[in-house]
Amino acid sequence: MSHVVSAVVVGADRLGNIPDLLKGHNIAIRHHISGRDPSHQKKTLQLPSGTELLILLTDFLGHNVMKTFRAAAQRAGIRVLACRRSVCSMKQALNQCGYCEACPLAANEREVVAAKRRAPL
Repeated sequence: MSHVVSAVVVGADRLGNIPDLLKGHNIAIRHHISGRDPSHQKKTLQLPSGTELLILLTDFLGHNVMKTFRAAAQRAGIRVLACRRSVCSMKQALNQCGYCEACPLAANEREVVAAKRRAPL
């Protein structure tokens, strides 16, 4: 059984078919944040613990909100995927980042990377 990646999705009020698409790539949405709340522009924002991937839906986010979430991901060493809120755009971004669907090599590589992150320094 391959590792399921825990993701936070930021942007849009509704996700439509995106959760189903992500499930096919072994990615589970842990949290969905619309990005509308003014507190999402705080410089000290932190992502929930256990987050392995941040997905930014760029056509529904302001520049400052996107910048804040990217900075939080960078501080935590979390991978960021940015795309428009469409299944086609999401598929393309996932494939470019190595999250190809039904690909045992990519799944194995993700498991190795996740294990390295969990290992004490």
